[in-house]
Amino acid sequence: MKENNLIADKSYAFALRIVKLYLHLKADKIDLGLCSQILNSGTSIGANIEEAIGSSS
Repeated sequence: MKENNLIADKSYAFALRIVKLYLHLKADKIDLGLCSQILNSGTSIGANIEEAIGSSS
């Protein structure tokens, strides 16, 4: 069973906010390269945390 992890929960909430920001900027026709970079960097935090949680030493 998966435990509640405060860092994972906060990174998930942050990623959702980043996706909303990305959609807002994209709708306003902001530079697509900048939008993509914001999306990639903001959502990679959660991916790295999940990878660390699933690793073994």
